[in-house]
Amino acid sequence: MFELRLMCPEQHIETLSDTLDALDALSVSVEDADAQTDAEQALFGEPGMPAPKNGWQRSRVIALFADEALATDACRLLQAQEFFAECQVLGVVAVQDQDWVRLTQSQFAPVEITPEFWIVPTWHEPPAQARQVIRLDPGLAFGTGTHPTTRMCLRWLAQHTVAERVLDYGCGSGILAIGAAKMGAKHVVAVDIDEAAIQSTVLNADSNHVQLQAGLPELAQGQYGLVLANILATPLKVLAPLLCAHVASGGHLVLAGILERQADELKAAYAPYVQLQVADSEDGWILMVANLKK
Repeated sequence: MFELRLMCPEQHIETLSDTLDALDALSVSVEDADAQTDAEQALFGEPGMPAPKNGWQRSRVIALFADEALATDACRLLQAQEFFAECQVLGVVAVQDQDWVRLTQSQFAPVEITPEFWIVPTWHEPPAQARQVIRLDPGLAFGTGTHPTTRMCLRWLAQHTVAERVLDYGCGSGILAIGAAKMGAKHVVAVDIDEAAIQSTVLNADSNHVQLQAGLPELAQGQYGLVLANILATPLKVLAPLLCAHVASGGHLVLAGILERQADELKAAYAPYVQLQVADSEDGWILMVANLKK
């Protein structure tokens, strides 16, 4: 395989990326050309949301092609485009053959939730101190245990007595539902609007030998002693009445996917129903919890 390496100003990133895709690039990556210098720019965005900008003022674009001829042809065709006048060709470079499966796997190590509770990919052995393990490999659905929001939810589960009936709303990979089942929940329902997430949850539950029900949001019926929702702040605000209606008297509501600066927004949105409090924080994200008093 060969890489076509280019330099591109921010205003042409989207056009260049679309053109490379049309020219049969296997992948296109965009990097800050000024990374690790005084001119470096940080671009932050929330998971699942569009990036705040398409690229940096000076972006390095790397397009991967199956062979040298395709990369060279793409380079020639790009140079004929009007927008490319402000771009620059850095070169066509052969990519060294690698064991891509092993390389990808090496990037996902076991994740510690507590000293005794770990998320472990199937190609790793659990740490010796692990007493509770969720086996989970990276997949299409959000939730591998590497993101602070997921870790905080699982940490809360590990540190509290888990209710018998649990609802995981917006289940993604099903990791929180699986965690609840492993922590003693007897009836776990996991729902999501994404069919891929539902399928992922079923497969992951099976590989972890836990029982749960997974389906579209309509599957959530009645009240639960624990309602978990690791989504994002905006949908969490919209869902406030629905989620609170699912919490049984004396039960807990646990919310994540919230940035520290969004705490007051969430408190205000849920104030008519429950009193949210910040229960944990990590890397700029917070976990908010409420108890529905009896």
